[in-house]
Amino acid sequence: MSLPTSRPVRRQRVDEDRASDLLHVALDVLREVGYEALTMDAVAARGRCSKATLYRLWGGKPRMVGAALRADRPADATTVDTGSLRGDLVSLAHLAAAQVARDTPLVAALAHAALQDEELARALHESLLAQEDLAVFVERAVGRGELPGTPAATAFLPQLFFAGCFTRPLFENTLADAGYIVEFIDAVILPVLRYRP
Repeated sequence: MSLPTSRPVRRQRVDEDRASDLLHVALDVLREVGYEALTMDAVAARGRCSKATLYRLWGGKPRMVGAALRADRPADATTVDTGSLRGDLVSLAHLAAAQVARDTPLVAALAHAALQDEELARALHESLLAQEDLAVFVERAVGRGELPGTPAATAFLPQLFFAGCFTRPLFENTLADAGYIVEFIDAVILPVLRYRP
């Protein structure tokens, strides 16, 4: 007597658009509940998929969040070229203002978790402005003669820009808008870049 054979269950492949949608869902849930409270179950329920799908795609919460951060990275900032260092930084401030309004809760949610998880820290760093992005502005300014050489402070530009964008809520209980970021550029970033010991 032969037993009936069942056909193997075929897993449906998740296409890039669907994976991208799930990453956006993960970020939405993350913004709402924070990293510690984020669960694969919550993302699966909101994304209308199985938890197994999420694990198959990303292996776990840290890798899923890391992939979501990388996928959500803003457009390449180095494409901004106004012809002056200040103009480039001001244009960047206007681009950053929208990101600040959206991502301040996200950055706050991930700051502590990133200290515990190297991959998450790397993804968070990659999703924010990288040193090389801002260094392009400085290199162009040096090439135009606006700066006599590459300032030592160039290495600290991401931290300075980040401070101008994301620390205002801690001190003033309000988000940094474009006007505030431009003030920060004029009062802090440009003088630091022009300083010569």
